[in-house]
Amino acid sequence: MQCSYGNAATLEAMIARRVMGEPLAWITGVSMFCGLKINVDRDVYVPRWQSETLARRASERLPHQGTAIDLCTGSGAIAKTLLTKRPLSRVVASDLDHRAVRCAESNGVDVYEGDLFATLPRDLKGSVDVIVGVVPYVPTHSLSMLPRDTFAFESFLSYDGGEDGTDVIRRVVASSPRFLRPGGALLLELGGDQAEFIQDDLRKWDFEEVQVFADDDGDVRGIEATFATSR
Repeated sequence: MQCSYGNAATLEAMIARRVMGEPLAWITGVSMFCGLKINVDRDVYVPRWQSETLARRASERLPHQGTAIDLCTGSGAIAKTLLTKRPLSRVVASDLDHRAVRCAESNGVDVYEGDLFATLPRDLKGSVDVIVGVVPYVPTHSLSMLPRDTFAFESFLSYDGGEDGTDVIRRVVASSPRFLRPGGALLLELGGDQAEFIQDDLRKWDFEEVQVFADDDGDVRGIEATFATSR
């Protein structure tokens, strides 16, 4: 019987890579996310099923002809999910890593290379309905405790969130009001007690109706907050 990946030698090489801990998505070149097949190039952050809750909530907040920004998009999995569920919407994304940018483009995402909001189109300011992101949020001291395939293969750039894991999260909270319309939503992945750590930041930057949500395993997975309708 012919091997779907070419031949026995190719299959054996793929198995060897997996045994060494290399992420399966890098070996096959694809990953499933929210029922979608996502291209995942080698050295690009692999989308996790735990982030699907974030993507679903973001799509629920996005109007059918709305506008969304996906920060630290990686392969573009969340942006592609938004585009699939809201095909008439405008979804733009950003990432620091040029490899991620190319990968997201292969998934049909309108993506800009740069730090968070820095390179996004200026016409987005004050008009965005949803800002969403899986930004780095692992505390620096916890990086060594990540799973083997994460620790050995994926870049710490995708994970390192500083001392308590909220360095990048706080930057996003502070910058989002320049882009969100009143009543727009900010949704960010986080963990542990980080939602409590950023409560003062959210209040300072006029966010209200803050909800902490969990993934399908019941673990804290993110926050959803609404930009104040009157300022």
